[in-house]
Amino acid sequence: MKPNHTIEAALQRKLEERKEQGLYRSLVCSDGLIDFASNDYLGFARKSILGEGSNNLHGATGSRLISGNSPEAERAEKKIASFHRTQAALIFNSGYLANIGLCSAIAGKNDTFICDELIHVSLLDGIRLSFAGRLKFKHNAIADLEKKLKKAQGNKFVMVESLYSMDGDEAPLKEMVEVCEQHKAHLIVDEAHATGVWGEQGEGLVCQLRLEEKVLARIYTFGKALGLHGAAVTGSETLRNYLINFARPFIYATALPPYTYRQIEAAYHLLPSANRQSLVELISYFIQATQSCHRFTFLKSRSQIQGIIVPGNQQAKALADHLFQKGIYAKAILSPTVPAGQERIRICLHSFNTQTEIDFLIREIENF
Repeated sequence: MKPNHTIEAALQRKLEERKEQGLYRSLVCSDGLIDFASNDYLGFARKSILGEGSNNLHGATGSRLISGNSPEAERAEKKIASFHRTQAALIFNSGYLANIGLCSAIAGKNDTFICDELIHVSLLDGIRLSFAGRLKFKHNAIADLEKKLKKAQGNKFVMVESLYSMDGDEAPLKEMVEVCEQHKAHLIVDEAHATGVWGEQGEGLVCQLRLEEKVLARIYTFGKALGLHGAAVTGSETLRNYLINFARPFIYATALPPYTYRQIEAAYHLLPSANRQSLVELISYFIQATQSCHRFTFLKSRSQIQGIIVPGNQQAKALADHLFQKGIYAKAILSPTVPAGQERIRICLHSFNTQTEIDFLIREIENF
């Protein structure tokens, strides 16, 4: 039996136990019903308080398990699941809450997370809340991952990002899938920075590599390339139902307002026609342009996340201030966010940037 099937059976058993106890949660759309459930105490969510033409700007009035579920939410989730080629999706109010909700719910104190040393703090916070054990492996190091998997107990969950937010490099997902299958571990991939950018239509790195069936759960964040708010955990229908019942950040948070779900769905409709090629060309131009800049070390990244290593917090801040005074906003990333000696200026490239702007940026770095 494949590892993911094993964990699916365990999740389903817990759901069946909850049904037997009469505690099973499910989502209901309350449109058209007399409301005695929501938190809309003054009726503000039912009326336009922002003027004519804003009737769609109403609130959710409660969590999705009370009164906040809507056709817009379920439509958006179906669109997301279809786009990322998976069974189901569940939207959380942010990427942080999605990661906390998934990690804290899916594992217990007898299980083990095996994490890349550079995963986002939101994943680490979720792992802490799960009370599961945690082992750390060296960044993108398959041999060290395998070594740690041999030490892991209980259900084994390997946690990685597809594209890392500070170094801009991608995880070797194919090799990780092979190792996870050998050790009956479950792979979870945070696609926050790959969403919308990687893949033929922006589906992310997992879809680009055709590994959808090999990954237990993926997290897609809307606050990056989609320019919105919220995030979705994707996977099987069993996983979705399990999170509805056990993920506390989903159960107890007021839902996003319906217009936000419409924005999310609209963004997914736009993704296939987004100007990714322009971004790819700018990344290539940036990499070539930095070859002649020898004063600093640039990250070896082929993604939209680039960076200049500027050792020392004060030095990194000074370069960021210099660029700011010249009309360029590039963020200094300081230790301990990154290891001491690896402080940097993080440069995010966008499809709307120009080659002239890149030339200006590099010229001012050299002038510093």
